[in-house]
Amino acid sequence: MKLVMVIVQDKDAVHLLDGLLARGLRATKLASTGGFLREGNTTLMIGIEDERLEEVVQVVRATCRAREQLVTPLAPLGGGSESYVPYPVEVLVGGATVFVLSVERFEKV
Repeated sequence: MKLVMVIVQDKDAVHLLDGLLARGLRATKLASTGGFLREGNTTLMIGIEDERLEEVVQVVRATCRAREQLVTPLAPLGGGSESYVPYPVEVLVGGATVFVLSVERFEKV
């Protein structure tokens, strides 16, 4: 058995959950915040049999896409302001971060 942890932007979470549920896959949804843009993320925890792991990864690949977004960098807190860029810059956001962990024991109580 595996525990798959998937971190996605909130924009992608609904489509990902729909794709998982359509295949009979269940997930636990946790609200989280990204450290870089400080925007809302969703972390999904999915317990899955080893043979269905690729199915989960395929759903993630099909529903979570990276995209470019304009962001205004935050001003630095303390020295080093000479490198601060006061205008919006384009960065690549989205996609998914997937962790796959082996589960030694699982119990549903």
